[in-house]
Amino acid sequence: MKLLTATHDTQGAREGDFCFAIEGELVLLGYVCPEDEADPDGGCGCGRAFSGMSSMRATTTALVRDLDVSPDDVRMAVEGYHVSAGIGPDVIGGTEFQEVVAATLEDLAQIAQLPVGAVVGRRLDHLTWRSEPSGIAEQ
Repeated sequence: MKLLTATHDTQGAREGDFCFAIEGELVLLGYVCPEDEADPDGGCGCGRAFSGMSSMRATTTALVRDLDVSPDDVRMAVEGYHVSAGIGPDVIGGTEFQEVVAATLEDLAQIAQLPVGAVVGRRLDHLTWRSEPSGIAEQ
């Protein structure tokens, strides 16, 4: 299954790059604060960063990989991420939690269209090319 993982590849190529996530960890489009919604180059950085699903730390670059995981594995990781982020079903309610998880999984499904080995960045809800695929087949 194609997913995004944190990478140091192309870090520093753009002003404002940073990678505090763990190299290779799964990442997703995290929440964007009001400051960065108005300007993704704003001081927070969340409008141009991916959120590490394990470390809860951010990176401005992500690598597309084809990983040997099932959709159920990904769902479990997404649910765990949201619970760790403080928006579990005990906080926001079971129905809303399932809606948040479903929306996240829909976002992740868009990765299937990207070529393995490409490095991408983020501008709010849009992915941007950072580099073409480098020939990485599977990780």
